[in-house]
Amino acid sequence: MPHTVAVLSGGLSLEREVSLRSGGRVAAALADRGHQVTRLDVDATLIPSLETGGFDLAFLALHGSAGEDGTIQSLLELIALPYTGPDELASALAWNKPIAQGLYRRAGLRVPANVTLTQQAFREMGAVAVLDRVAAALGSRVVVKPATGGSCLGLSIVHDPSALPQAIVGAFSYADSVLLEAFVTGTEVAVTVLDGQPLPPVEIQPLDGAYDFTARYTAGATEFHAPARLAPEVRLACEQLACDAYQAIGARHVSRADLIVDDDGRPWLLELDTCPGLTETSLVPIAAQAAGLEFADLCERLVSLAVAGEDRR
Repeated sequence: MPHTVAVLSGGLSLEREVSLRSGGRVAAALADRGHQVTRLDVDATLIPSLETGGFDLAFLALHGSAGEDGTIQSLLELIALPYTGPDELASALAWNKPIAQGLYRRAGLRVPANVTLTQQAFREMGAVAVLDRVAAALGSRVVVKPATGGSCLGLSIVHDPSALPQAIVGAFSYADSVLLEAFVTGTEVAVTVLDGQPLPPVEIQPLDGAYDFTARYTAGATEFHAPARLAPEVRLACEQLACDAYQAIGARHVSRADLIVDDDGRPWLLELDTCPGLTETSLVPIAAQAAGLEFADLCERLVSLAVAGEDRR
């Protein structure tokens, strides 16, 4: 059944351009399937446009704070417009990496050892005193990432404790607090969960260095293997961990778990993305295709889930 769909993309986050690419691809796919589609940016006209546009639902193709911290979801709840993806609370919890990691650990999921530092604590307690203890607790190789944000913006891998202060200060330019994690050596794997069921894990193999912002969104910069080249029991463990994270955070419709499979075949949960990218190089469409779902089928499924959720209210 055709629907009138508002595709939300853009916003003012650092991931604006990626969001616009996702939104354009979604809008084209849904229009080809006969839906009436309007693309809307996140600006002062958004709420009036949504209230007067006669839309059946909003399809969220937002990345960064614009669509992942729960704010848009909360506003859509206020105007009673169904939308795709996890709700306000799940989005807000997953957006804050230290809180999310605490929830996953409490649920018994395997996450790297970590420490959270705020800018204020970093200044008041002194960098040297803090970082000596961080290095002792987490080891000589540490992942430094902003406590909020996506697409690896502000993330760095420190191989020498003497480089930690510079990496932390760099991450502070993206958020007021940072998450320091013990580095886990292994294979990067992403697992999409669609309506509670895992799609085939995707193995990520950057051709030059780390899977950073450039490697994520530059065609040909990364090789993907879907399904991932894992032993059957390891693949099942990855899928189970992704589903457990989906449940622990209270997600719905779709999420993407970023994992590291260590040299012993154990998957570690790094984070959960509640509004994952839908560009040509994004992981969720790759996983869907490996499961036999074309991109338009994936978009249709998310539309159906949003509408069905409204019908069940």
